[in-house]
Parts: sequence; C-alpha cells; structure tokens
Amino acid sequence: MRELCVMGTTVLMGHFDPDSADAAVAAHHGDPNREQRTLLTAAGIVDRSHRGVLALTGPDRLSFLHNLTSQHLTALADGQGTRTLVLSPHGHIEHELWVSELDGTLWVDVEPGTVDTLVTFLTRMRFFTQVEIKPADLVVHSLTGPGALAAAAKLGIAVPAEPDVLDVPGPKFATGALPPRPTTVYALTPLPGGGFVRRHSLGDLPVLDLLLPAGTAAATLATLDVPPAGLWAYESVRAAAKQARVGVDTDHRTLPSEVDLTAAAVHLEKGCYRGQETVARVHHLGKPPRALRLLHLDGIATDELPVRGTEITANGRTVGFVGTSARHAELGPIALAVVKRNISGDTPLTAGESSASIDPD
Repeated sequence: MRELCVMGTTVLMGHFDPDSADAAVAAHHGDPNREQRTLLTAAGIVDRSHRGVLALTGPDRLSFLHNLTSQHLTALADGQGTRTLVLSPHGHIEHELWVSELDGTLWVDVEPGTVDTLVTFLTRMRFFTQVEIKPADLVVHSLTGPGALAAAAKLGIAVPAEPDVLDVPGPKFATGALPPRPTTVYALTPLPGGGFVRRHSLGDLPVLDLLLPAGTAAATLATLDVPPAGLWAYESVRAAAKQARVGVDTDHRTLPSEVDLTAAAVHLEKGCYRGQETVARVHHLGKPPRALRLLHLDGIATDELPVRGTEITANGRTVGFVGTSARHAELGPIALAVVKRNISGDTPLTAGESSASIDPD
C-alpha cells in the first residue's frame, strides 16, 4: 500500500516493499506529484544508483558481446552507447544491457539485482576471449525533463546529441536494408572528474544518464542545482511513454518484439546469437502473440494500484498481466501491460479490482 507522504521527507522504495529490487533508492522526497510535474515541465535528478554497472576491457570486448547478444556491436565507436539483449535459446528476454564504449572500456549497466547472474553467464561464455569483466565503481543518476539539457550545461560539457535510431524494416526485407552498426546510438560525453553522460529519452522528454564515480557523485550532482525526484515520478513518466522495463514489464517468455525493443536493441540482419532464430521467424512470418499496451485504470472500485503480475481479464478470460502501475500527474492511474495482440482497444478489461481500457494512441 502506498502511504500518505510527509512533505520534505525522503521515503525509500523498500519502505513499501522490502523485497523490491528498487528497495535501496528513493520512492519520493515528500511530494511525488510535485516531483513528477517537475520532470514533466522542468528538470529533476532521479537516483538510479541501484543499477548494476560493469567494466569490460580487453581487445575482444566488443566482439565478445556482439557474439552473445542481439545488437550489432563491433562497429560501436568510442563515445557511443546502445542497448542489447541476452536472450534464451527460444528468444525470450533474459537481460537488457545498456552498453557505452569510452576510452577503451565498455561500460555495461543493467537492471538492479541482475548483475551477478549476468556476470556468471558472461564468465561462463568467455572461454579464450581476451576480455576482462569487473564491477565498476560508477553510479547512475538520471537528469530528466525538458530543462535537462540546460541544467547539464552547468557541468561545463557539450551536451550529447540526440539518439540516432534506425527504422525497423518490414517483414521479408532485402539483405542490406540495415547497415552494420547498432540500430540505436546514444551519444556520450566524458566528464572532467570521471564518468560520463549518456543521452536518451522517455517519449518527448530528454534524459541524461550521469554515470558518476561513487565518491564524487554528490558533488557533481550539487553542481546541477536541480531538485531531486523519486523513482515513483520517473517510473510514472516511463510508463506513460510506453517504454518497457525488463524484469518489470516482461515475464519469462517475453519476446523483444512484444515490448517494442526491436528498434532499440535488436539488429535483424545480424545472426548467430542465442535466440536469433525465433527473433527472425517472428519478424518475417507474423506478428508476436502479445503486445505492450498502456492501460487507463478507472480508480472507482479501488484506489489501490494493481501490483506487478496482476492478471488482466476480458470476459472472465486471462489475456495478459500488469507490469508497471503508476499514478500519473496528468493521465491519472495507468499501467503498462502485456496482453494478447488480438485484444482490441474497445474490449472491456479488468486488472485486479480495477476496470481498465487500452490507450487509443
């Protein structure tokens, strides 16, 4: 249950769910609605320091991950970042990696609570490859909102360029439709005191991820002179932007195309990685069985948001599950859900005790 907020008081996610992977960071700083509006209209800094960060070094670091994951990485240039996926043999998502190549190191940051499992997998697959995999002393904070670019200028750096995203080709496209490069490229800018800035977006809102040395992070963040915002605010904005979070908006059988991760993290002309056959078959021979949808919740029967994993039903039949749920400052109670693709937008749905409808956009 989400409790009443005390103004000016930071409350951790663990206060509401001690077992949450997000338990160590702030849910809010006393006024989650105000914090969310700050992200929507100005700029705020969100503590995401619970993400796991690795440093991969050695001459084979790019080819090593290229051969194991879904993205084209061998052409990733210095000062560029992208996203890639570790898939199961059947093409289901196991890990999402944000990778950033800078000064001879490939920095990898992943969902909280997953880094140990990822390291075990990568170490097992290393064999004689010349790559070293070590924990990195960098923490992630996300400067978010329309004022983020102006705020970042206070760091004395050139603000990174907008993301460069390739269009996803249609089924049975001709060979050569995709160039041999990452399908999405995020620009990076190194910071004078160590670490770097990576630019992406949540819908129309710019986001600058600051990966900072843990020992100097507080001083760097103070330079920005922007208010903090809790993870509730960030997750509400992310949900409204229809961006899935792996491990929250996915289950053990989620395919990349079901949660709109193809453009961001999958190169469809690259072969010979685990799960590639399923990815290609689904893309070329038909649509995936499920799809990511934004739901609007009525909030009449209950003011409690459905928890992750809540079944979504239509006419008494289970058709999907809830991932992220949030109270959005403008949209009201919403949820991201993975539902059967053949469920139309006008189908009455139920999520727990709430009636729900699919966002028409």
